Parts: sequence; structure tokens; C-alpha cells
Amino acid sequence: MASDPKSRVAATAETVIATAADLYQKGQLYIHSHDHAHPGAANAQRLQVETRQQRGFSELEASLPGSIEALKAQKTGIVSTSSVLSTAGRLLGKASPRLSGIFDYLSGGTPKTRPVSDKDCVWLLDNVAYTTKPKHGTGTSTSYAAEYVVAVMSQQPNCRVVDAVSAVAEKLGLDDGSDDNVTALQTIEERIMPFLQEILPGRQVRALHGDDWRLLFSPGGRNGLSSDVRDLPDSRPGAIVPTRAQVPRGASGLLKMHTFFSAPGAGWGVISDIDDTIKRTQTSDPIGILETTFVEEPTPIKGMPELYKHLKAALGGGAPFFYLSASPYNLYPFLRDFREEHYPHGALVLRDATLMSVSGLLATLTLGTQAYKVDRMSKIHGWLPAKTFICIGDSTQSDPESYGEIYRTFPGWVGLILIRKVTDIAALGMEEKNEPDRFEKAFEGVPRDKWHVFEDADECYAIVDKVLGVAPVSAPAKHTTVDDDNIAD
Repeated sequence: MASDPKSRVAATAETVIATAADLYQKGQLYIHSHDHAHPGAANAQRLQVETRQQRGFSELEASLPGSIEALKAQKTGIVSTSSVLSTAGRLLGKASPRLSGIFDYLSGGTPKTRPVSDKDCVWLLDNVAYTTKPKHGTGTSTSYAAEYVVAVMSQQPNCRVVDAVSAVAEKLGLDDGSDDNVTALQTIEERIMPFLQEILPGRQVRALHGDDWRLLFSPGGRNGLSSDVRDLPDSRPGAIVPTRAQVPRGASGLLKMHTFFSAPGAGWGVISDIDDTIKRTQTSDPIGILETTFVEEPTPIKGMPELYKHLKAALGGGAPFFYLSASPYNLYPFLRDFREEHYPHGALVLRDATLMSVSGLLATLTLGTQAYKVDRMSKIHGWLPAKTFICIGDSTQSDPESYGEIYRTFPGWVGLILIRKVTDIAALGMEEKNEPDRFEKAFEGVPRDKWHVFEDADECYAIVDKVLGVAPVSAPAKHTTVDDDNIAD
């Protein structure tokens, strides 16, 4: 039994987090939607847990820096009860609102509202505007609204960056000090920084949409994020209008974002997974996740950029694109740059968590992904109920089960489901994930012509064109640069 206060606090926190993680893996923390869930959901949960066990996710997570507080402890030798509880709450994220609320309560009250300072880092995230009905009697011509998500953190890390970089480099075999690894270490340092910058709860951001539409967002929560639906002035369907943060000189970050204006009424849209659907991530392998996230240049899946360019042209300029990932918001700049280079403009929908934890990244990508994605797609349905969506995913995680559930929940809202059968990852458990029986269970109740499993993106052109009723085309010559003429400066 640990005797000193520091050890007792750390041991208690480890026990709580381990217990919560165990419940999370068993599916007992998603009580809000799984009491009456489709059997496919349980199968998806089982496959996720088995993959984690077979690939040693927990062992690798335990050997990585657990949090910024852990790294600070290495530097200062001090661990506070409140910091441990706060870290536990962030690691759990939205797995259980009840447990998360308990951690927040124990670690502190409501964050005090403060303006952004010249030492803060602010991220404004791209979004999609949807049509609304003007409020009765207001006399306003506003018929659009959009959800704005803002993250605020400190510019400087609150720990020794070298410790975090070294921990990741060691796991990837890049810590031998050779000149060949210098570039890799520099890349790790650049990409790991958002995991080391301390989140700043309570910061309130002002912004300017277009030339003269002023916005004031709510103070950030304990995760450093704020989420607000704001009315916007009318704009041309398909237009992409900038919003700029109004911050003091010296503040840094992603101070400019873009809003895509969806065409009103009926029409088509796209909801796409990211990891191993349009970007190589290797979500079934913990080392693969670290390599593709912190070292390698992000690589699009062969043929997918061309397919999405075809989709954009076939659906029309006012069709919204949503890119849905179980990644935390720490990876937003990384994923946004990837999307801008290879795919049509659209909103990146990520987990409501700003983890100061490298090990937490592996958990968010591999735990509870189905419930999370169904929840986010339900929100999109609330914004755009009249649209019909093409849903695109892959077989590595729970995309088949997620799309099957959303099809059954909102009849007629999903017009086509495309699942990439991943065969280019040598991982234990992939054979079962690619079994026809798995897809049959996931899509029970979904008409057979509404879902398709493919290995090569070229297979999708005829399927898409038939569903959309457009003249069939052959797969184009391969290129990955996407131009969008609708983006305003």
C-alpha cells in the first residue's frame, strides 16, 4: 500500500482510470443508447475490444506519457489531487456524463470567464451552415445558422517537450540519436505540441463573419472548447465564407475558418469517415497509429480523392461534406491540412475532447466509436433533415454498424452506404471484420441495394452514378489535388 500522499493520489487515480477503462471496453459506460441497441452494436463493441487485446493497445498506452500532469511531475516532482482528477475526467471524455461530471466537480467549479489574451492560442473550426426559419416578429432576413466550435489553449507547453517526443520516438525505434532520425524527431515535436499545450477553460472569443457580421461565443468549458449555434446572414448556396477571430495582437492559432453554405431543402450530402477510409491511419495497430499520426506524411487512400472529386461534381456545388473522425480536437490542424490538400471542402467533426495525453489518442480512436459516430450523425440530421446522405466508411472499426443504425433510426435519410473493405493492413482480427456475416448483421433491415462493400475506389463510380441518376463515367486518371473556387478570402 502506498504510504506517501503523492503515491496514494497517483495510485487512486490509476485505479479509477483503469476501472473506468474496463467498463468502457465492456460497453457499460454508453448506457444512454445501448439498452435497446441493435445486435450489430454489440458485435462492433466486441470487435473493438478484441482488436485492442490482440494488438496490445493497453500495454502501449500504459508505457506512454499519460498526461501533461505526468510530464510536469517528472519536471517538478509535484502531483496535485485536483490535477489527477481533472486528467481522469478528460481521459474519460464523454464516455459517461455522470462520471465525467463527478471528476469536473471534484477538480473545480465552473471556469471563470476571461477574454483571450496575447499569450493564448485560438482555433476556429470550419463548419457547415444550414437553413432555418426566421424567428417570428424579429424582422430579420437571417435564414441560415451554423455550429461554431472554438478551442483555446496556451501557446507554450507546460512540460518538457523533449520528454514527450522521446517517449513516442522510443516506441517507434527512432531514439538512437542517428542523423537519419533528426527529421522524424522534428516532425514528432511539431505534431505532438497540441497535446502538450495546456487547455484554457473559460476563455471567450469574439469573431467577425464575412465583412460585418459580429459573433460572440460562449466561454469555453473545462475541456477548453465552446460550441455555439449562431444565426448567419444569407449567402449563395455553395459559398464558402470566412470568419476571423478578433483577438489581441500576439495571439496565435487558427484564427480564420470557413463556413460552407449548404443548399436549402432537399438534395444530397456526404458523411465520410477519415481514418482508413480516406486517409491511411492503421487504426487496428497502436504502433501504426503513432507512425501515421506523428511521423509519416499523411497519405490518402488510393483512388479516394478522385472519387470524392467526382462526388462533388455529381452532387452539385451546394452539397455539404462532413468528415467524421473519432480523433480528439488536438489533431484538427493536422487533419484540416490533409483535407484541404486532397478532398472537397467540408466540416471536420471530431470528439469533444482536447486531450493532454498521447495515450488518450489511442483510446479515443479505438473505444466507443460507434456510439460517438451515431450521436454526431444524429446532430447532423437535426441540421439537415431534408437531405439524403451518402455515407462512406471502412471495415477497420464500427462504420458498418454506425451507418446501419443511423439508416434504421432515420428512414430515408441515408440513400447509399459504401464500406471500404480494408485488406492492406496486416493486423490480427481483420479477417473477421471483413467477413460477409459481419456486414449482414450490421446492415440488417437495410435494403441490399443501399449498401455496398468495395476494395477499390474505382468500383464505386457505377454505384454512385446509378443512385444519383447521372450518366455513368469511368474512373478518372489519378491525381489528388482538389481546387475549390468557392472559398472566399
